[in-house]
Amino acid sequence: MLFPARRLLLLLLGFLPLIAEGGEVLLEAPAAISDLLKPHLPEDGGGQLPTLAGEILATEGYFSPTIRSSDDGDPLRLIIDPGPRTLIEQVELVVDGPIAPTTRATLIADWGLPVGQPFRQADWDQAKQQLLARLLAEDHAAARLVDSLAEIDPAAASARLNAHYAAGPRYRFGALRIEGLERYSPALIARYNRSVESGAAYREEQLSALQSTLQATPYFSSVSVQLDREALSGSGDVVDADVLVRVRERAAHRLSFGAGASSNTGARVEFNYHTPNLFNQAWTLDSGMRIEQKKQTIFSDVFLPPDEKNRRHSLGAMAEGTDIQGLKTDRYAVGVQSARQRGSIEQRLALQWQREYIRPSGGEKTSSVALVPNIMWTWREVDNVLDPHRGIVLQTQIGGAAKAVLSDQNFLRLYARYQHFIPLTRLDTLILHGELGRTFADSRDGIPQDYVFRTGGTGSVRGYPYQSLGVKNGNAIVGGRYLAVASAEATHWLNQQWGIAAFVDAGDAVDSLQDARLALGYGLGARWRSPAGPLGFDLAYGQRIDQFQVHFSLAIPF
Repeated sequence: MLFPARRLLLLLLGFLPLIAEGGEVLLEAPAAISDLLKPHLPEDGGGQLPTLAGEILATEGYFSPTIRSSDDGDPLRLIIDPGPRTLIEQVELVVDGPIAPTTRATLIADWGLPVGQPFRQADWDQAKQQLLARLLAEDHAAARLVDSLAEIDPAAASARLNAHYAAGPRYRFGALRIEGLERYSPALIARYNRSVESGAAYREEQLSALQSTLQATPYFSSVSVQLDREALSGSGDVVDADVLVRVRERAAHRLSFGAGASSNTGARVEFNYHTPNLFNQAWTLDSGMRIEQKKQTIFSDVFLPPDEKNRRHSLGAMAEGTDIQGLKTDRYAVGVQSARQRGSIEQRLALQWQREYIRPSGGEKTSSVALVPNIMWTWREVDNVLDPHRGIVLQTQIGGAAKAVLSDQNFLRLYARYQHFIPLTRLDTLILHGELGRTFADSRDGIPQDYVFRTGGTGSVRGYPYQSLGVKNGNAIVGGRYLAVASAEATHWLNQQWGIAAFVDAGDAVDSLQDARLALGYGLGARWRSPAGPLGFDLAYGQRIDQFQVHFSLAIPF
């Protein structure tokens, strides 16, 4: 049974012009049929309505409906008995070519529209496309659908499906050919290529992996990775196809400006300079200056391309001044780092030397020096890195220093952070958050503030000013050797962009467990999904200080 496919497609898309007469149309049909037809029929009736309704019903497998129209009153009535629904009676699939018998059997067994299922045009199209997509994804890059036929018997309400595929030869990856390089050598591409190996069996996902990896580097503004069908070698059942990598390089220099505001550190402006080809070595330089009301930073970092073990090495230097909770600090640091991503686990090894001067209000000015090796592991298993709805993030750190090696104090610092995203509904999320930290040392004296703990503010214990929970020193708050933070937040999304949240936080930073007394904060907030992830505006009550605090963060790039 043949149907006017072009007209039917236009009808389903709502673009078929109709000439109708009369007023409102009243459908008299089973509820499921009414729900199916209403979105596609015009509000005003006419002689074409029975024909249009019949064509729509045919797409859902109703090929012998009884449709009557009655215009003896107002509104016009369309009376529909859909009749029996057409079911799949027989499926015949043929996959020709040098394909493994087990693969052919699996493809046929996984056919998406099996015997006994209702016939729907959309399901029929999807089933054909799914089988072809699976052929194209592995080994058979030239697979095609040769022909297909759905034979409908309206009297028997049955359908016989036939689809014939040609798998084509099995493909293997050939040589990697690169187009578009000007400043960089092909060796740079090779250092990032961990998925496409010459002589290996073709896999579509490996081409996609290489494209995504190259696109994420700082060197290229656009990347395309595909098989070159015109560069084939071999014959018969197996052919080799070159892999064509087309790239467009980013600008050699980029200067950017930005402004923002945060309830933690106040308003800010920043200036950044970036080049991905420092000294013509494909070294990436990121440098900049960030001026905030409570913190001022100058930094410069150099990142090298990954080595043969996929480790990314970097080195950097920074100078920073802060004035937070009565504590003024000046800090100067240089360091090196090696990062490696293996599946869901990221490992960072770092060595940093820093000198710090602190001036607590009402306290004594002191300085400290530390050379700190640090190891950090992060396990991240979430459904969306920028806006998680489900998953877990776990981070642990261990670092320390010794007086014998360029440091003023012996200490060992341990820190762990946990976040759990639990879906409550399709959109709503419960977020559990926890932090634990301890610095093992005889005293906090001589330890830079980076290696002891303060908390409070956005991202930690809301309801309290930024880093206001810690150890009293004169009129200032300084870091202590113990940290504990726990938080629970439920977010309900009103639509795709806006949501509301309720939360409760508790935590403190102390220098002795005898002083531990968790500060409680709780409140409500608004959420907005920005292109960079959710932004929050929270109003929180700090029970210890009996005050409300507003917490927010906003950044605008120029």
